[in-house]
Amino acid sequence: MPEHEAQVAERLGLTFDDPALLAQALVHSSYVNEHQDDAGESNERLEFLGDAVLSLVMSEELYRRHPEEPEGILTTRRAAIVSTLGLARIARRLELGNAIVLGQGAENSGERERGSVLAGVVEAVIAAVYLDQGLEAARSFILDASAAELDAALPADVLKAPKSRLQELAFAISGHAPSYRIVHTDGPDHDRHFIVEVGIEGRVLGRGEGRSRREAETDAASAALAVLEADGPPPAAGAAA
Repeated sequence: MPEHEAQVAERLGLTFDDPALLAQALVHSSYVNEHQDDAGESNERLEFLGDAVLSLVMSEELYRRHPEEPEGILTTRRAAIVSTLGLARIARRLELGNAIVLGQGAENSGERERGSVLAGVVEAVIAAVYLDQGLEAARSFILDASAAELDAALPADVLKAPKSRLQELAFAISGHAPSYRIVHTDGPDHDRHFIVEVGIEGRVLGRGEGRSRREAETDAASAALAVLEADGPPPAAGAAA
């Protein structure tokens, strides 16, 4: 049974003048589809707004924290935190998965643990805080929720987009670029969900998901990098086995 919104607010240290905003932030579209007569509105519109608020706050914070870094590095830092993978990590840390109101079909298919669903509820909660309490309250919530990621920032000289890093390793291993393959897509046009696999020389190394093909490929590249780093330094392309 999902937590009541009052329990969620108390656990997160939030207060709402209009608790209905938080209640809406927790309602997945699958529940509305199954209860069209009485379910109200899903959290999709709040996700849209929360994404913009999150991007603004995170961009400003990274700009302030890293005054010497160029736009490309700042963009990579932001993407690592606000990607589907990054936001799902935050959602799990905040235990938001238990609070999502899902339709029975989505519940049975494991949507409660899907990264895009978890990421969406984080964005929706951010929007609920913003609409109810204003930008400063939303900023405080965002920075508190992402403090671990912000404080653990990699040095600029080793920070590079996962797809770029994987491409370099793939050429070192095989002399060829990694290959990405869409495994599955679903959802309406405004809320697509992609699952992508990436491999090198036929070996599948990672699977990722996201709300765009690019985001899913980045997620898959991150998973592949973890596998390759565990394998140890790659041999030079064409080296004997």
